[in-house]
Amino acid sequence: MAKPTFRAAPVRVRVPATSANLGPGFDCLGLALSLYDDVVVRATDEPGLSVDVAGMGAASVARNARNLVVRAMRTTFQQLGGAPRGLEVVCANRIPHSRGLGSSAAAIVAGVVAARAMVVGGSERMDDDAVLALATSLEGHPDNVAACLRGGLTAAWIADGATGAVDLTVDESLAPTVFVPGSSSSTKAARRLLPESVPHADAAANAARVALLVTALARRPDLLLLATEDRLHQDYRAPAMPRTAALVGELRAAGVPAVVSGAGPTVLALTSAVQRKELLDAPARRGWSALALDVDRDGAVTLPLARAETATAE
Repeated sequence: MAKPTFRAAPVRVRVPATSANLGPGFDCLGLALSLYDDVVVRATDEPGLSVDVAGMGAASVARNARNLVVRAMRTTFQQLGGAPRGLEVVCANRIPHSRGLGSSAAAIVAGVVAARAMVVGGSERMDDDAVLALATSLEGHPDNVAACLRGGLTAAWIADGATGAVDLTVDESLAPTVFVPGSSSSTKAARRLLPESVPHADAAANAARVALLVTALARRPDLLLLATEDRLHQDYRAPAMPRTAALVGELRAAGVPAVVSGAGPTVLALTSAVQRKELLDAPARRGWSALALDVDRDGAVTLPLARAETATAE
């Protein structure tokens, strides 16, 4: 593959938060939400790396080659034929870190999409399917990255080493509410709590619920409480996040279709506009921030900061 030519103008990428699983859709379903990270990148003639981070995680995010956006970019450049001499990266983070809202998927997707956009003809060298595959390989599972890339509701899978995703319909009346705690959790630690096998009855129940959930999200929101029942992961993780489990139980007892967002500890409520208003008007729950987040329909969006078509060759 010939060495790429890089655009001289900075490139801006906006990526949404995501909530995976949605109850029974473990490692499959993902929903994009209207909370965004922005990344601005630029190729430079001077060798070196400059990383600036503001917002969520600014105190702890790496500002060197270990930065997840940078790692995703460099892996993408390798697949595109080479990297620029120098690189400037500016991250404005709004997605909370380690809360179950897809912050790592957002960083990975932003890096891959930004690197591709920096290369003249990048979309021809790496199509959207290849972007999904690369982002999945970096993330380890496809549910969050698929929703982050494509927006809306997605079902994603890995079969015979290949990653795929499809877009699913979301009812326009869906008005999600998320409850974000002050504490964080580790996705890897949460996965270690899951058993290697589950009872057949639980697996059958989840398969039925996820099939129902696709219909409920598309056109039968009245079925969401039943459709979001889960037996595969939430109960096994509950001891590690008792406040999350308690809030999910409280909301569901009140008729609100609430689930653990991803690996937690954030709680996602798949509410209607009326339910969301009631939740937001209720007295604040101590230790939780309630956010009204609409469904993002666009996914990762590339927004060039300049229209100049000049480019630098490497």
